[in-house]
Amino acid sequence: MTEPAITPELIASHGMKPDEYQRLLEIIGRAPTFTELGIFSAMWNEHCSYKSSKKWLRTLPTTGPQVICGPGENAGVVDIGDGQAVIFKMESHNHPSYIEPHQGAATGVGGILRDVFTMGARPIAAMNSLSFGVPSHPKTGYLVKGVVEGVGGYGNAFGVPTVGGEVRFHKSYNGNCLVNAFAAGLADADKIFYSVASGVGMPVVYLGAKTGRDGVGGATMASAEFDETIEEKRPTVQVGDPFTEKRLLEACLELMASGAVISIQDMGAAGLTCSAVEMGDKGGLGIKLQLDAVPQRETNMTAYEMMLSESQERMLMVLKPELEDVARAIFVKWDLDFAIVGETIPEDRFLILHGNEVKADLPLSKLSSSAPEYDRPWAMCLRLARLPVCGR
Repeated sequence: MTEPAITPELIASHGMKPDEYQRLLEIIGRAPTFTELGIFSAMWNEHCSYKSSKKWLRTLPTTGPQVICGPGENAGVVDIGDGQAVIFKMESHNHPSYIEPHQGAATGVGGILRDVFTMGARPIAAMNSLSFGVPSHPKTGYLVKGVVEGVGGYGNAFGVPTVGGEVRFHKSYNGNCLVNAFAAGLADADKIFYSVASGVGMPVVYLGAKTGRDGVGGATMASAEFDETIEEKRPTVQVGDPFTEKRLLEACLELMASGAVISIQDMGAAGLTCSAVEMGDKGGLGIKLQLDAVPQRETNMTAYEMMLSESQERMLMVLKPELEDVARAIFVKWDLDFAIVGETIPEDRFLILHGNEVKADLPLSKLSSSAPEYDRPWAMCLRLARLPVCGR
C-alpha cells in the first residue's frame, strides 16, 4: 500500500506544529515515513509527553518514607506496612467521553485498572470525579447518562466496586465534561513489577486481545481542540471489553507468579508505540518489532494503524526466554493471544518491520526525551476552585 506524501496539511492533521516538525527533521536527518510521522505525533502530543504540564507536575511532592514508586511508572506505589503496598492510578478521559460518553468513560476505567494490575496488584476499589454542565443544557443529560453507564458498566463487569466519588454541575462545563477515574489495588511490597526492559535479545511479547482499528490516533485526538468536525473523530475512541480485561488480569497475575516476567507495560495511549518505547527507553535499550506477528482482528491493517491502534485489553512484555512455554500455556488457558512480536536490541533504535519493508527506523530515546516542553500563559481562577460539589 502506497503511503501518503508528507505535506504541511498532513503534518498539521497530526497535531504537529511547524517548529516541532523541524525538530523531528533535525533528530532523524531526513523526511519521515508516514508511519514515523504517526509515531512522533503520538509520542510528542500532550497526552503522552505532558509537554504543557511538565512544568507544573515537577512542582508536586513525589517522595516520602512510604513512597515505593513515584512518577515514571504505570502507577504509584505506597507502603502501607505489614509487607503490603497500595498501587493506585488516576486518569482523565475527558475528550473521549466528550465524543462518545459511554465508551470514553468505560475505557478510562479500563485503562487505570490495567495500570494497577500491570504492576502486580489485584484491583480492589474504584472512584471517580465527574464534572458536567448545568442540568438545563441540551447536552448534559446525554453526557451524564453515557458517562455513568460507562463507568459503572465496565467496573461492575470487571468486578471492582466503585466505593466513592463526586459530581458537580456548573456552566463552565456546558457541552463538555471532565471524567476523572481512580483505581487502587493491593500487592506484596516485595513483588512489584516494573516496565524497565533489560537484557539484549530478549523476546518482546504481545499479550491479550487482538489489535483492531479502534482508537487509531486516539492520543493525538485527546490533545486536540474540538470544532464542528467532532463527529469525524468518533472512530478515534477506543472500545472496551471488561470481560476480556478480567481474563487478562487473572492471566497476568498468574504469569507474574511464574517468574517469567522481566518487564511489563500495558498498551494504553498510542498503543504499541508508547508501550514499546517506554520499556526500551527506561532500560536504555532499542526495540525491534515485526508487525506480521501482531494478532489482528481486521484484515489488511497497515503499519501505521497497528502502531497507533488503541485497542483495549492488551499488554507488552519482555520475557525470560527459558520460560516462554510456561507463559504461553497460561495465556492459552485464559483464551488470550500470546505472540512474540520482537526483541530487545543494544542499539538506540526503534525498528519497525512489516512484511519485507522497514516502516520506521528511529532513535528510540529521542521519542520521549526530546519531546518539546512549553510554559503556557496562565491565570489564577479562584471562582472555579469554589465550585459546589455533591458527594456520593
